[in-house]
Amino acid sequence: MSSDLIVTFGGGKKVNAEYKGFTIKTDQSVRGGGEGSAPEPFSLFLASIGTCAGIYVYSFCQSRDIPTDGIRIVQSHEINATGRGIGKITLTIELPPSFPEKYKDAVINAANLCAVKKHIIDPPAFDVRTEVVEG
Repeated sequence: MSSDLIVTFGGGKKVNAEYKGFTIKTDQSVRGGGEGSAPEPFSLFLASIGTCAGIYVYSFCQSRDIPTDGIRIVQSHEINATGRGIGKITLTIELPPSFPEKYKDAVINAANLCAVKKHIIDPPAFDVRTEVVEG
C-alpha cells in the first residue's frame, strides 16, 4: 500500500507537505534563516511522538470512561552523549489524583503502543532518488 505525500516549496525557507487533503506547513526559525512562521520539520517529528502517545492514552481512558481532564503528557529530550542529536526521549503522563490506581501501569502500556515510536525502534528502509519529469 502506498500513499504519496507531496513536498512543495513555499518561498524563503518554507517547505510544505500535502498529505491526505491536508497541507502541513513548515518553516525554519529566524535564527535558521526562515521567518519562524510555522514549526520546523524536526519539531513536527518530536510532536508526532507525543501526540501519537496521547491518542493512545486518550483512547484508553475513553474506553474505560475515565475522565481525561487533568491528564497531560510532558515530553522531554536529553541530548545524546556526543552532543549531537537526541539520546533519550521521556514521556511523563501526568495524572490527576482521581485517576484509578489499577490503571496506572496500563496507561503506560497504552502510550507505548504509539506507531511513531514503533517506527523509530524498527525503522523503515529509505530510498531517495531523482526523476526527471516533464512540466
